[in-house]
Amino acid sequence: MRGDHQASKTTVAIGIGCKRGCTSEAIVALVERAIAAAACAGTPAALFTHEAKKSEAGLACATEALGLPLVFLDGQVLRPASLRAATNSPTVIAMFGLPSIAEAAALAGAGPSSVLLVARMSNGGASCAIAGKREP
Repeated sequence: MRGDHQASKTTVAIGIGCKRGCTSEAIVALVERAIAAAACAGTPAALFTHEAKKSEAGLACATEALGLPLVFLDGQVLRPASLRAATNSPTVIAMFGLPSIAEAAALAGAGPSSVLLVARMSNGGASCAIAGKREP
């Protein structure tokens, strides 16, 4: 996806990464844990990930279970945001040329002046990060 990739009315962007075949239960549990860590329950949000994840059934089911929109971003959108990532995975760097899909997707989804509210957390083959605008 190119151009305006921010979901309308999104206050926080939840970036998702996952291994092939990751279960929806693992993704939902991790997203709920990240939302609790960011203390942003009830805040307008959307999920963001790499376009390479379009065929992941677990991600599609998790999106439905969470009731949040899912936006797929291409590498050209993720690369500039990845410069602000706090963590890195050698595996993800080798596969996608990005330090963290979850962090890059969250930062890209939340916009150019966004910050990580929750750095990448991982469990059960899923990774999640949350970005938004820091309140003054």
